[in-house]
Amino acid sequence: MNKFDVIGFGALNVDTLLRVERIAGPEEESFIENYTESCGGSAANTIVGLARLGRKVGFIGKVANDHEGKLQVDNFVIEGVNVDGIIHSKKGKSGAALGFVDKKGARALYINPGENDTLESREINLEYVAQTNFLHITSFVGEKPFRAQKKIAGMLPGSIKLSFDPGALYAQKGYTAIEPLIRSTYVFMPNALELEQITGEKDYQNGADTILDMGVKIVVVKLGDKGCYITDGQEQATVESFPAKAIDTTGAGDAFNAGFLYGLLDNKNNLYECGKIGNFVASKSITTVGARAGLPYKKDLTTIQ
Repeated sequence: MNKFDVIGFGALNVDTLLRVERIAGPEEESFIENYTESCGGSAANTIVGLARLGRKVGFIGKVANDHEGKLQVDNFVIEGVNVDGIIHSKKGKSGAALGFVDKKGARALYINPGENDTLESREINLEYVAQTNFLHITSFVGEKPFRAQKKIAGMLPGSIKLSFDPGALYAQKGYTAIEPLIRSTYVFMPNALELEQITGEKDYQNGADTILDMGVKIVVVKLGDKGCYITDGQEQATVESFPAKAIDTTGAGDAFNAGFLYGLLDNKNNLYECGKIGNFVASKSITTVGARAGLPYKKDLTTIQ
């Protein structure tokens, strides 16, 4: 039996989220109403979501020896995430993200990657990676960790399933750049825009089929407040979202990933049920400010109708 259900592999950023009257465009002005500081990073948010749902989880990432790095590690420990896979740099600064969130919950995000972008494959403990059922990867800004992800993905034994959320950063790289990762992927979880950028298909169902043709087993397309579309080539399901008042949509896709992976790990009978759990977890996450504060716990799953 493996030590972990899921290990995350992605950037670690401390998010400073500023609530603004509106998100200003070029040459425009707005004003800040309040702000919060919290731990973030796409894969990290998903891993915390899974920890709250009772799953055994770990993480691969890199931080510096500073306030932000300590904050990340301490928060993981509090949430029950194993931190043995985190690399500590004696120099530099840990990653940070500055986000602006308007009254409708829409956001704009700016990332300062810091030590995230110095991570190389030689720093990763392969024995640590080998102890999981799923490896969940999300984007980095820099090329070094991107190359490390491709190398690690290509080395995974058949017993470890790769879960991949490309995010905007990797989707913008285009199909050719991320093809090696996609071909190693078991479950692929982009949103509709990211899928279009990668495949060139405006219809997300056609885009999902294109990804399946590359050998991916399950494609999940996140559709925001419209829910999600899921297919494995045999079964197709469109799952409606749960009603929720959006306070902050930061990390909603990460929360969905946690719920969907929980469903797969829990041996749900069909993809629809996995999507329903994903939508539920996402609906809870957007009701508070920050990517993690609203993430539900396992006991909350009993309220799903």
